[in-house]
Amino acid sequence: MELLTRLRETDHGLSRRMASWDSPWVRGLLPPLEEAAEHTKLWWAAAALMAAGGGRRGRGAAVVGVTCMAVAELLSNGVVKQCVERRRPPKEWIPHDDVEDRPESSSFPSGHTAAAVAFAGSVALSWPPAGAACAVPAVLVAVERVHSGAHYPSDVVAGAAVGLAAVALVRSAPRLLIRAVA
Repeated sequence: MELLTRLRETDHGLSRRMASWDSPWVRGLLPPLEEAAEHTKLWWAAAALMAAGGGRRGRGAAVVGVTCMAVAELLSNGVVKQCVERRRPPKEWIPHDDVEDRPESSSFPSGHTAAAVAFAGSVALSWPPAGAACAVPAVLVAVERVHSGAHYPSDVVAGAAVGLAAVALVRSAPRLLIRAVA
């Protein structure tokens, strides 16, 4: 029980600290990134660029990226959020205006992070240089979700785990299907 209390206190402390970052770099980069990641626009744009300019490998990476992203969103928003009710960090912890744009749904897990990690992770396995390029905004999306007060750090970690699980599920689906049919 003491361990859970310590974890919760650490989670809350990190939330307050990350939300209070007020450098011009943070304030200039994170809000536009959040807007680009809203409704997975950033990842659809990345998929379109890979498909248009990456040849066969780019098209394959784009397809697997979008597929994994969709599975991650289904798992995070359609399953886990429905099972776990968690309030968002208190508005009083967030010293900037981004706190007004928070969703009303459960805080746990971060669907934005799940989608970002699923997309970047799956692309990295299909086309490593493009995956590395996608990993940078994926990490920044995760940071932004805590900075904006939309999530606790543990929500973001759970979202990343859901994203990685979606990658594993999509990659193993063909083998599982063959076994089921055979």
